[in-house]
Amino acid sequence: MSNSPSLPSFPPIHRVVTGHDEHGKAIVSSQGPLPTVVHIDAIPGTVFHEVWSTDASPVRVDNGADPTLGPLRLPPPAQGTRFRFVDIPPDTADYLANGAGRMKEAFTRIGDASASTVAPDSPHPLMHRTESVDYGVVIEGEMTLVLDDSEVLLRPGSVVVQRGTNHAWANRSGRPCRMLFVLVDGAYEAAIATQIQALSAR
Repeated sequence: MSNSPSLPSFPPIHRVVTGHDEHGKAIVSSQGPLPTVVHIDAIPGTVFHEVWSTDASPVRVDNGADPTLGPLRLPPPAQGTRFRFVDIPPDTADYLANGAGRMKEAFTRIGDASASTVAPDSPHPLMHRTESVDYGVVIEGEMTLVLDDSEVLLRPGSVVVQRGTNHAWANRSGRPCRMLFVLVDGAYEAAIATQIQALSAR
């Protein structure tokens, strides 16, 4: 993927976190830039902006510590959620031809090496899946959702409800794209889990 300085970059995310004081009044606990912004070296130009996460359902409403501090993890916590922005650079011919070999490194960097499903016949080198329901919103730019048997062009305002399916994000626009993701921990229905295991065994 391109890391050309001529490509525009997106503004930093400004986060405001609220809480309660000792009397129960609403306060601003913190505000400013995100403390965890991770550049993925294996896919230059890809940047994860970690906003927040939860690790229970129902979530504890408290004045607890910032849950985004620590190593980057792709999937949401068990019974939890993960909220992030991702900047995705345009695909390049070199990346499409040779990217599959770098995917283990890329997914290891984002804390889930097992998410990669890339195979010799995959339609894109970034094919992957997580056992979660993910909401993906295009904020700026264009993106193509790649599935096993189809593709959908996405523009600002497009929303994808990703129900644990095998997929990739292909940026064929020549310009960076920023997407917002909310990932919700899930569990496959038994029949779907069996089908996925059968596909993986091929």
